[in-house]
Amino acid sequence: MHLTDKLYDTFIVDDRWKYLASGLKTTLIITFFAVIIGMVLGFLIAIIRATADRTGKLKIPNLLCKLYLTVIRGTPVMVQLLIIYYVIFASVRIDKTFVGILAFGLNSAAYVAEIVRSGIMSIDSGQFEAGACLGLNYRRTMLYIILPQAFKNILPALANECIVLLKETSVAGYIALEDLTKGGDIIRSLTYEAFLPLIAVALIYLILVITLSRLVTLLERRLQKSDRG
Repeated sequence: MHLTDKLYDTFIVDDRWKYLASGLKTTLIITFFAVIIGMVLGFLIAIIRATADRTGKLKIPNLLCKLYLTVIRGTPVMVQLLIIYYVIFASVRIDKTFVGILAFGLNSAAYVAEIVRSGIMSIDSGQFEAGACLGLNYRRTMLYIILPQAFKNILPALANECIVLLKETSVAGYIALEDLTKGGDIIRSLTYEAFLPLIAVALIYLILVITLSRLVTLLERRLQKSDRG
């Protein structure tokens, strides 16, 4: 069978390409909202931990954050996904996409938190003193002085976390969630042809990662220009 015939049989017959299109949509939805959860929760945890390290305050919240980070970073994301779906929500009818968003978002938050905390701690403590001289309290100093500087330093690491998160969503099929990878697997099961659907899935992921990397590069250049300006 010629390559064109294989392509036709794999993707065109019975509109099998729609499995990839639908799976891609699900993957992007999960990634987008998981990134939001990961960033918001991650920044919050990082601020709590950095505040505890610098001031000695927030001891109990800091202890809870450490426990959270230890558990999440010490267990595989696939196991976390299975626990959330088959244990926590076992007796509840719930949208699998929501489960995926929650699982990957909570997992990403742990890594974002450590990235952001390292960025905050890399800023010289004199910046806090400068904020105090300007009449800013700790919260405003953190918001207007420390975090903007830290964000520029950690942007490449945050972008890498987003890319890792995008690829990690490929295990969502373990809860029968029809993401991009699962879409390719469905085509494989229908056609008994593994090469083309899996290569197509890999190429789509590759395009997504290259696009995201390009956008981050443009953002970094814009930030560098604003610094020089």
